[in-house]
Amino acid sequence: MEASTFKLKTPQITGGRSHIPLASTEHMSVGLNYYIPGRKNKLHTHPGEDHIFVVMDGRATFYNKEHQPIVLNKGEGIMLPENHYYYFQSTGDKPLALFRVSAKKDNKPKVVRVDAEGNKRTEEENEFVVVDGAAIEGKFWELT
Repeated sequence: MEASTFKLKTPQITGGRSHIPLASTEHMSVGLNYYIPGRKNKLHTHPGEDHIFVVMDGRATFYNKEHQPIVLNKGEGIMLPENHYYYFQSTGDKPLALFRVSAKKDNKPKVVRVDAEGNKRTEEENEFVVVDGAAIEGKFWELT
């Protein structure tokens, strides 16, 4: 396998959230999550994966199972070990750009995400995806 390069750049969106994969290997993937202000995801965990999130722009508030908040501003990050339940919200006044690193264990199960109700996702987001919005043609967020 060869080395890969990537740029912290993603289309701006009309609403909701997006995820753009940037690079991956058998054991690791990196991507960029983009959430409009107020948008949050559900309480969930990633079996067999450790995650790192770094706020590149905006502000994120991460919550654990007990809904205890940890506020992260631009340049701050959090490391979440496998099977740690969490959710986060874009709590700033501008969109949240969140750099994501996933490290997969050798014994990683086929399930990539489990929410608090037990719903399982088995497919990774390997392509650019927008949920509850659309990409704005010709407009991008990028690290400057």
